[in-house]
Parts: sequence; C-alpha cells; structure tokens
Amino acid sequence: MKADSIERKTLTIPETAKLLGVGLNQAYEAARRGEIPTIRIGRRILVPVAALERKLQGAE
Repeated sequence: MKADSIERKTLTIPETAKLLGVGLNQAYEAARRGEIPTIRIGRRILVPVAALERKLQGAE
C-alpha cells in the first residue's frame, strides 16, 4: 500500500486555518473554545475531517 493512496482523516490546526481562510491564532483560539472539533495525541492537536465537515454543514 502506497502512502499516496491513503486519505488523511485529520488535519493540523495550520491546515485547518488555511482551509477555513482564518489566521493561525484565530484557529487555535476556536479549537480551544471548542468551535473547531479536535483530538489530542500527546502534544499534537488534530482536527478530524469528518467532524469538521459536520460542524460546517450545521453552521449553514
């Protein structure tokens, strides 16, 4: 199985900020407030793509 064929299930906060068109600090604050769904693995904060999509669809 090639790594290129694996679809990522999570994004980093910087990737999420770029996707949403907001600044990095604003994205980290939104994650801290729970406005962006996150999971924490050690020190790393990840955003599950499926949860983010559900959150965005609910905001429409």
